[in-house]
Amino acid sequence: MANEAVCIEAPRIIVRRTVADAAGIAKGTILKLTSPNTVEASSANNDIFGGIAIEEKTANDGITQIGVALDGVWAVKLKDEAVATGKILKISGANEIGLALNADAEEGRFCAKAEEDGQNQVKRARFIGY
Repeated sequence: MANEAVCIEAPRIIVRRTVADAAGIAKGTILKLTSPNTVEASSANNDIFGGIAIEEKTANDGITQIGVALDGVWAVKLKDEAVATGKILKISGANEIGLALNADAEEGRFCAKAEEDGQNQVKRARFIGY
């Protein structure tokens, strides 16, 4: 996968999530949350934030748990829309985040706050720790 998040300030909230044995996940992958407490690589606009992988997961290695960060400051790829500093962000695709709208709060899709202006480039975002 491309555009993995790069840690700028260490996260404080690390949790274990279930992951499919067949999944291969690179360190820094933005993950989407499914039920029950299961994650997979983000792939689409409006995925629910499940964390950022803090370790590599090799496909078919027999491991079904992965450590994920829920907070911290990360360099992440912004989607095409312009994002201003201080705006709330959500998953907008495979390892991409973008501008969240008011309706996204109701659906639990907030994940970070922009710490730099940007559009279609890697920028700094503070993940909120949901």
